[in-house]
Amino acid sequence: MKSRQIRNSLLLVLTAFIWGTAFVAQSKGGQALGPFSFNCIRSLVGSVVLLPVIRLLDKINPNNKKPKTVVEQRKLWIGGLCCGMALFFASSAQQLGLYNGTPAGKAGFLTACYILLVPILGLFLKKKCGWNIWLGMVITIVGLYLLCMTAGSLSFQNSDLFVLLCAFLFAIHILVIDHFSPLVDGVRMSCIQFLVAGAFSAFPMFFSEMRHSAAGIAAWLPQLQSWDVWVAILYAGVMSSGVAYTLQIIAQNGLNPTLASMIMSLESVFSVLAGWVILGEVLTARQLLGCLLIFIAIIFAQIPMGEKKEA
Repeated sequence: MKSRQIRNSLLLVLTAFIWGTAFVAQSKGGQALGPFSFNCIRSLVGSVVLLPVIRLLDKINPNNKKPKTVVEQRKLWIGGLCCGMALFFASSAQQLGLYNGTPAGKAGFLTACYILLVPILGLFLKKKCGWNIWLGMVITIVGLYLLCMTAGSLSFQNSDLFVLLCAFLFAIHILVIDHFSPLVDGVRMSCIQFLVAGAFSAFPMFFSEMRHSAAGIAAWLPQLQSWDVWVAILYAGVMSSGVAYTLQIIAQNGLNPTLASMIMSLESVFSVLAGWVILGEVLTARQLLGCLLIFIAIIFAQIPMGEKKEA
């Protein structure tokens, strides 16, 4: 059992690594192709990649939550639609932040703030929120000041505001998933949500990046001839969506949820390291201290403080 837990922990570290380094792919791909075009194609790729994963998991576990009735199928598609819409808004805000200048590593830590926002938004759903969450928020605010603002300044850059908005939207996305995941098959719902997010991204892609004209489409198409663009798309679509999601499902089985969430928090650390190694992004000592405080707050917020669980 202990060796299985070690294996699953290492698989989650690999999952966090893939998700963290995906910020580099999102940054490079979004800059080259446009934020909505990148999101559209990567989401559709992610949806397609999950199709063989669904077949594989059906063979491994025939007694899963595969929909067997019209009512179950309707519930699955409603869940996928709701999650897909939430994912579209969250990922769009994130890509716009990266596109407008937020470094990949910085975006990783700003996005990770959703971990603290989820329990706070859960208050509106009559869920409990421990004192460690509120203390974590105070630490996070100090960390955000050091990470995003220069000395003596109290203003955020527009790109950073987009990424902070994405953290809020991802928190909503998590709550939507939390509502539907006990009711339907999670992998099927994820496949549908990527399909929906890709379809919704096609509209702003057509109007803003294809300039809603034949000439605009003709000018847009040559960008897809770049190998670098496809490396970014496939890494984000195949590795981040298909491989990492599957690894998460396998690794979380039988692993303590608190330990699992803490390991996956390493995603933000890997985003900074990947931005530094691959893109040459260098954060100042002040910004690194801000990252450290945010990471401490995220870990602290995930430690159970003895509250009674709700039935």
